[in-house]
Amino acid sequence: MKHDMTTTAFELEGHQVTKNLGVVRGITVRSRSVIGNFGAGIQAIFGGNITIFTSLCEKAREEAFEMMVEHAEQLGANAVLGVRYDATEIMQGITEVLCYGTAAVVKEK
Repeated sequence: MKHDMTTTAFELEGHQVTKNLGVVRGITVRSRSVIGNFGAGIQAIFGGNITIFTSLCEKAREEAFEMMVEHAEQLGANAVLGVRYDATEIMQGITEVLCYGTAAVVKEK
């Protein structure tokens, strides 16, 4: 599935939903390493963007998104509508990132 067939909107411009396949999701659980925490601590002293954590967050979101797309493809979808992210700290330093949406089969209008 091409990434332009995923959207946070509930419709895909120029396309018509022919079949709703239900909710799909991708979940990843990540922890910060001791080395990552140390590096982030040093960056925090100087202020600004803490690139180590930014990179960790981006990787977790990308992983969850790709899992969601795979789940949709397994159901026969060619699009995912209403894509959202959610994150929950399971315990200190361990975070779950969830990406979810509605799998659909769409055709061009």
